[in-house]
Amino acid sequence: MLVCVRWYAAYPLSLRHIEEMMGERGVVVDHARVHRWAIKILPVLTAVFRPQKRPVGLSWRMDETYIKVAGQWKYLYRAVDRTSATIDFLLRAHRDLAAARRFFERAIELHGVPETITIDKSGANTAAIEGPACRLRAVASAIRRSRPTASST
Repeated sequence: MLVCVRWYAAYPLSLRHIEEMMGERGVVVDHARVHRWAIKILPVLTAVFRPQKRPVGLSWRMDETYIKVAGQWKYLYRAVDRTSATIDFLLRAHRDLAAARRFFERAIELHGVPETITIDKSGANTAAIEGPACRLRAVASAIRRSRPTASST
């Protein structure tokens, strides 16, 4: 069953594809059972493997973009360090203070407080960093706001 859950988490396979693949190997498994096991096992695997993840840098670059997911437009918040290693990401329907605060709080919880953060001029991001509920107030003075570059014509 662990093999099924690993395939489900690691590759873009549906539960029915996994059921069929296991059937080809002589193992009878139902797609609903794979889903139930995935719900039980994946949080445990996350808790075990997250501490072994390579540490991220102390200088973060954060931005958000508007992407289409399953036919609906969503905001993708993403932070990377200097080596372009992904620190965290969050997909939300709205670009507001609550979304920015949730993103920063989760990133800090997982990776600690950075020395510097480079952000765009989004008011929600600035408010989330400088707000009273955020642990980033200590580094608020180190925030650099990126400026749009002039394109050469």
